[in-house]
Amino acid sequence: MIVLALDGALGAFSAAIARDGRIVASGSRLGNVALEHGLALVDELLADTGLTGAQLDRLAVGEGPGGFTGLRIAIAYAKALATVWQRPLVPISSFDILEYGASFDCALAVVVGRPGVISARLRNLSQTRRASGRIADVLDALLPVARRPADRALNVVGAAEDVLHALAERGIIVRSFDPVLTPAAAAAALAAPSRTPPASPHAVRADYGELPAAKPPRS
Repeated sequence: MIVLALDGALGAFSAAIARDGRIVASGSRLGNVALEHGLALVDELLADTGLTGAQLDRLAVGEGPGGFTGLRIAIAYAKALATVWQRPLVPISSFDILEYGASFDCALAVVVGRPGVISARLRNLSQTRRASGRIADVLDALLPVARRPADRALNVVGAAEDVLHALAERGIIVRSFDPVLTPAAAAAALAAPSRTPPASPHAVRADYGELPAAKPPRS
């Protein structure tokens, strides 16, 4: 099983190729120029591995939540490639990407949006909840689900310093983790058949987590 994955929702634009669950090539580019040249990165990875689009079994893409511009562009790239190569496309949640490689009984995965705005998912053994908005509002919405003994820490993945400070102000003991793989590499690993079913490219939609700060006027 060979999977090509793209992600633009979680910071840099990244791409990766996995063969039978093992990452064989990956790369990332920073900034808006990197997004514009995302397909060049895909070409580089295919050349490095000696693969062609016809040899891929499926594609994967980070579906968000995350940065609006990067998310839109990565999904557009992935849908175009899946259509041209006639391959199934697997959407992967940013929260699952952040938590990949870790095993938590309870975890708060945090995606940073606009300054002061986040999307977060709180998952424990019994339920999963998510919220988006200002940091204080999101934590107020999710923390009641996270009540736990004072001597036990809450696992937090992907949180920036301002989120960690806000948790500390609430008296929450935190064990902070960074993702173990680049977003695209985690998406490629998660797109294995036993984990996530593919979808038609036309069915894949961006999960923005929140509405953009402003909407363009209708023409």
